[in-house]
Amino acid sequence: MEYIRLTDSSHHLFEEAWQLYEQSFPLEERRPLSWQQTIMPHGNYRFELVLLEGNLVGILLWWSFEEIRFIEHFATVPALRGQGYGKLILKDFASREERPVLLEVEPPHTEIQRRRIRFYEQNAFILNHHPYQQPPYHHGQPPLKLLLMSHPTSISHDAVSRFVSMRHPTIYEPGNII
Repeated sequence: MEYIRLTDSSHHLFEEAWQLYEQSFPLEERRPLSWQQTIMPHGNYRFELVLLEGNLVGILLWWSFEEIRFIEHFATVPALRGQGYGKLILKDFASREERPVLLEVEPPHTEIQRRRIRFYEQNAFILNHHPYQQPPYHHGQPPLKLLLMSHPTSISHDAVSRFVSMRHPTIYEPGNII
């Protein structure tokens, strides 16, 4: 598989990738296009297309920080789900380097949420039960109560607090980006 980092929306596959993003995440879990375009050139941000033979397989949108890699959004093309591509992408990502990986998941209230957590657990992620909220992407929306999953080990409550205080302003406050 090939990973292509986009720093703007001019790539010929950006529109297809953006449609995948919009159909894979509910409104409250995704940023508006204008904000996405603002952060794409940020040095710590990676908007990666995952391609196989030139075709879009998935997207991996993540942040590279000194102490951690944070997967903000990850999705595979719906027609390809269940065929092992997600597992391959996560395995490739985790093996790129030694830094730990962190991602957010919804609490396991529905079957799809439980399946998503199991998918990550099957790929060596650990569910952490520390209180955590994702700041809103849209004005007027409340924060989302989510859980954090980490790879390769669990993280402490103090590590979550540091992540929130040090990294949330960059990730979730568009005025602090550039």
